[in-house]
Amino acid sequence: MPTKWIPYVKVLVHIVCLLPVVQMVQMYRSGALALMADPVNWITHQTGYWALFILLASLAVTPVRRLHAKLANVIRFRRLLGLYAFFYATLHLATYVFLFSGYDVPTVVAGLRVGHVGVIVEQWKLVWPTILGDLKKRQFIQMGLFGWVLLFLLAVTSPAFVMRWMGGKNWRRLHYVVYVAAMAGCIHYWWLVKKGVKAPLPFTLVLGALLLARMVWSAMNRRRGAVAVARRPVVAGG
Repeated sequence: MPTKWIPYVKVLVHIVCLLPVVQMVQMYRSGALALMADPVNWITHQTGYWALFILLASLAVTPVRRLHAKLANVIRFRRLLGLYAFFYATLHLATYVFLFSGYDVPTVVAGLRVGHVGVIVEQWKLVWPTILGDLKKRQFIQMGLFGWVLLFLLAVTSPAFVMRWMGGKNWRRLHYVVYVAAMAGCIHYWWLVKKGVKAPLPFTLVLGALLLARMVWSAMNRRRGAVAVARRPVVAGG
């Protein structure tokens, strides 16, 4: 991909990644969302689906760029896709906290309009026991929260100045946990759906293929390194 195309392709990536949010906003404004049997469940599913989809897309960037030298520039989209994955994962979590758990958003908005900032904490105290109870007894929520925490760590350490502060080697080690976050997302999905539902299977297969590609590439690199060492001329001491 020519470097001059990068800004235009980035605009396209932004547009595509924001389309699900635009769809949800349009459905809310048109009233179509309110007509659904369970709009909160639909929003939860959509945000979780796109978080995992975009996360896997970000993981696919590295193997794609290795297919041909002309694709090397696609690496510049990996961070952008990763941040969008975190964005949708945060929306997914926020949907549970502010909609599913019973957090009274209209009351909070009304309180803020009259200057009652404390209403935010008041409502949080009301729903916190429910959230804590769900977290203790529902494994899929535990796994989902674990994945979100990993994505949060990756997001806050993604800027270039943080990488320079941490050092490239340590930064790369930390960012390998993106695969753990993807696995947590797939497990979260499997534990969430009813027995017999195969909706998480495509995500799991794609993640498996990406992990296999990573292992094969690492093995090839080690082999090339061993061959290079073996071919070095031996200099006799004298």
